[in-house]
Amino acid sequence: MKHTAPRGYTSVAPWVVTDDTGALLDFITAAFDGEELARVPVEDGTIGHGEIRVGDTVVLAFDRRPDWPVMPSLLRIYVPDADAAMAAAVAAGAEVITGLSDSAWGDRGGRVRDPFGNIWWVVSRVEEVDPETSWRRMSEPPYAESMRSAQETLDAALSGRTAGISSAPVRPAD
Repeated sequence: MKHTAPRGYTSVAPWVVTDDTGALLDFITAAFDGEELARVPVEDGTIGHGEIRVGDTVVLAFDRRPDWPVMPSLLRIYVPDADAAMAAAVAAGAEVITGLSDSAWGDRGGRVRDPFGNIWWVVSRVEEVDPETSWRRMSEPPYAESMRSAQETLDAALSGRTAGISSAPVRPAD
């Protein structure tokens, strides 16, 4: 597929709609070293368009109108150091949803909910793992527990239940 996006933009761009886009841009700057590109206020005092670069991606945002539904986003961010980025996100006002752990496929990460209701997967690639090894590892206790915890904490956060639901991965037939 030919890259058709303007220079500096990716083919798919996430949009985040929030009640305080200015504060969201400030949060992303503080938590994930974002570089604000645009903050466009409109006549009614809201932000009609915002852009912030995080790594190689531009996240777009604007303020929600009062009669629009609340639409939290689910976002994954790869960072050099998941532990440091999670700490920075918490210091900037985020709440931990899923504690840091190592995955069977070579990532280390956890999840936070930002002050606006968006959930961020904060992840670092710590090792390259081939698919066969990943599948084998998923049955090993530390990795199985990491997967169970990730599923249950996300389910609880999204459903509002005190305890989440999880289900073990099933390897597809060859």
